[in-house]
This record gives sequence, C-alpha cells and structure tokens, in this order.
Amino acid sequence: MLKTTPVPRPPHGNPHAEGVSNDEFRAAMSRLAAGVCLITAHETPLAADGPRGEDVGMTATAFMSVSLDPPLVLVSLREGSRMDDLLAEQPLWAVSVLADHQLQVAGRFAMKGRISDRLLFADLPYVRGEASGAPLLTGALATLECRTENRVEAGDHTLVIGRVLTASLPSPDHQPLTYFRGRYRHLGQ
Repeated sequence: MLKTTPVPRPPHGNPHAEGVSNDEFRAAMSRLAAGVCLITAHETPLAADGPRGEDVGMTATAFMSVSLDPPLVLVSLREGSRMDDLLAEQPLWAVSVLADHQLQVAGRFAMKGRISDRLLFADLPYVRGEASGAPLLTGALATLECRTENRVEAGDHTLVIGRVLTASLPSPDHQPLTYFRGRYRHLGQ
C-alpha cells in the first residue's frame, strides 16, 4: 500500500473556494524540481532621438518545451511584471538555460523592486542575439531566441508561448542549476 504524507494545514492559510490555501499550494509545488532560466528582451527606445533602449531580464523556473513541430516553448510571467508588460509590446525575447555556476545570475535577476536592469547586465558576459536583439549569456547550457506566438491569461500569470527562432549550446557539458523547495540547488544535492 502506498503511504502519503499530508501537507500540514497552515494556521493562517487563505483557503480558496476549492479548499486549498496559498501556503498549501506553494508547499506542494515547491517539491517539483525545476530548471532555472534567464529570460531576456531588449526594450526599444521610445523615440529615435530619445534615450537608448534597455535590456530587461528576469529569472524563471516556470519554463518548458511545448512542441517540436513547430518548435515552441512556454514561460509563465507574473501578470503586470516588467517582463509581462514588455513582452505584450515586444514579440522578440531570449532564454539562457543557466548552468550551476550561474547561481549569482539567477539571484540577481530574481530581486524584487529593482529600478533598472542596466547595472545587472553590466558585468555579465553575453552576446546579443541576432534574431531577437536580446542578451544571451555566455556560459549558459543552452540559449534560445523566440518570437511570441500566443499569450494566455492564467490566474495571476500570463503564459507566453514562443516560437523558437534559434537554439545553441554555449556550454552544454556543465551541470544545470535547479530550483527545489524554495532554494537554488546543484544537481545531486
């Protein structure tokens, strides 16, 4: 007989009409190991004679392959986040699948309340994608350039489905950076 351990019900969880609280759902989903990616896009200048455009980045663990033919991927963005707003206007974006030695990159782009991403990119080695114009990290396990095909509202997130335009393997032999139980982890820990 299969034994399961119930998730303890937190004393102040906000139960939804379905009965599961935010805390219960978060605890259950934290047991799903995920790869860590840096999603990037280049915000074009508002005017030709205005300030130059800026690179924008965010750490994502909700990223997955959707289809091989055509090649499609999906990233989940918090509704109203800077990346969600940018990708509603800018259809080209990129993904760098982070290696275990890029832990600081993941933490840097996961910070909340930052004013500008310009300083976050300042000392990072990257190349600019030819198809997207977005930064692709040097030393990433894999990089993809994408064009948005569809956006789906899903609760407090937007699911962005992108067609893969380019794919490369800058450092395919490194170990992946993973996220499990609320922490970044190295494979095998």
